[in-house]
Amino acid sequence: MSHDFERAAAATDLLAEADVRNAARSMLRTPLLHADAHPDELVLVRRHQDELIRLFADSLGYRLVVEPGLARLYKSGLGPDASRGLRRRNDAIFTPRRYAMLALTLAALTQSRHQMMVDELVAAVRSAAADAGIDVDLDSIHERRALHSALIALVELGVLSERDGDLEHWAERRTESLLDVHRDRLAVLVAAPLGGCERPEELLAVAAVPSSAGGARVAIRRRLTEQPVLSIEDLTEEQLGWWRRNREREREWYRRYLGLDLELRAEGAVAIDPGGEFSDFGFPGLGSAKHFALLLLDELVDVLRWDNGSELYGMTWARVAASTARQAGDRVFAAWQRGLRKAHRDDPDSVYDEALAVPTAAGLVRRDEGGLFVHAAAARYAPRPELLRAEGPSGERSLFEEDNP
Repeated sequence: MSHDFERAAAATDLLAEADVRNAARSMLRTPLLHADAHPDELVLVRRHQDELIRLFADSLGYRLVVEPGLARLYKSGLGPDASRGLRRRNDAIFTPRRYAMLALTLAALTQSRHQMMVDELVAAVRSAAADAGIDVDLDSIHERRALHSALIALVELGVLSERDGDLEHWAERRTESLLDVHRDRLAVLVAAPLGGCERPEELLAVAAVPSSAGGARVAIRRRLTEQPVLSIEDLTEEQLGWWRRNREREREWYRRYLGLDLELRAEGAVAIDPGGEFSDFGFPGLGSAKHFALLLLDELVDVLRWDNGSELYGMTWARVAASTARQAGDRVFAAWQRGLRKAHRDDPDSVYDEALAVPTAAGLVRRDEGGLFVHAAAARYAPRPELLRAEGPSGERSLFEEDNP
């Protein structure tokens, strides 16, 4: 007598699953990994490159390229959105002029040798600007600073590295510097499909189109991965239907592949990283302005609850007039100004503007000319402020740990 037995399913390899998850997180956090700066992460990505290529293509519509010395994730964008642009070392955002200098530098580097002096690169940038019909005056300190920001950005990305000299002070002192050009990284840097586009808006439109195979699934997963507050009001009818059918199972997908906790609400969802390392933007974060932002957000939520009551249920965005929002900021300032850093104590307008920029960047606030809109997810943040005795001879009481001026 023979017996047919159903073959048992293969046990999940939890270690391999964790490796794939960590590698995916590394690529999303740093879309250009290279051996000089990220050797361990690159080894992990190369080991699981087949699984990762499928994961990014099928789930997010992203293309992953893995080469011996680098891995590049081509992350299509979400459309016109300036909130996640390049930043300088002082955290100031890149201006349009700095982006222009970056584009000209990339154009100049395509024709460069593997090694060059910074003055040679500057001359090539001048030539690229002339070819493009762009007026550039690199004898001006402002223009040199803009170009310097572009050069530093390329150093941080790993496209350039300084072999010898003093690139740090080139803008002010015209110091010499010998640069290595990593052409393999330069070749994969630009993600936009330049060949088929004639205007800047076309680049954004092409990059924002989800893959034809993914449809609503790809579009929604991109939103929650890149901007972890999802509002059902922002979804198309097709996307909303998919979300309502699949939102419960999405919890498991985010936990398994990205290590994120998905909080579901009537208004949408919030993706939370328990480790706090997945984003380049921490919220609420440390520092005087960010702590003020948390207190301000709590005050705004209280205002909305008082004014709207039960009508808030199911409402994704609730509007607050500009004057009402500023009054809320004034109340926070009056109650907690002793705990702010000195520059903020002396300038209430500055701390209000800086604080409001924090939840705006986090996707919890949207601003318009007459006021602002607060997302329902803002209500999940409930600060418990406490004035603590500061260390030092003054014995002053401080709400926050004093950050650097």
